[in-house]
Amino acid sequence: MVIDNRTHPQNPAPRRLSRRHFLSWLVVSWAAFSASVAVMAAATTRFFFPNVLFEPSSEFEAGLPVEIKTGAVDERFKESKRVWIVRDAGRIYALRAICTHLGCTPNWFPDQQIFKCPCHGSGYYKSGVNFEGPTPRPLERVAIRLAADGQIEIDTSVTFRYEKGEWSDPRSYLNI
Repeated sequence: MVIDNRTHPQNPAPRRLSRRHFLSWLVVSWAAFSASVAVMAAATTRFFFPNVLFEPSSEFEAGLPVEIKTGAVDERFKESKRVWIVRDAGRIYALRAICTHLGCTPNWFPDQQIFKCPCHGSGYYKSGVNFEGPTPRPLERVAIRLAADGQIEIDTSVTFRYEKGEWSDPRSYLNI
């Protein structure tokens, strides 16, 4: 015996979809489709504007030279700019606080007068020259100069490498 489910007493006849209900679903569907297309268009448009436009300047002022004690390492800009300012007898230079092994941020240990990378144990003297660990080369220096108002101005976009003999470049240090 074959039972027709449409006429069976437990299964009432299926309701027909009204025109108004159909049109409301059609409007909702088109609205959702249009919204998703608008989001994709906005994402595609954003892709064409590089992040360079939104990055902070690589140049910053680091204060007056008298604020840095002779023989000291100034760590004020370690976190924000990844730079240390070092003052030796008659000279100030800025080191990038980026390990040349894998890019970690080394720590300064004033009692030992060394920088030590926490990632793989690379060690650097206060001058930035490497002496232990897997690091392939010394730390990089960044451009440093005196601004017109007498403050130290540092540009992290210009680097100087020891192994290329660039530490003797007059832009890599200040004579004080």
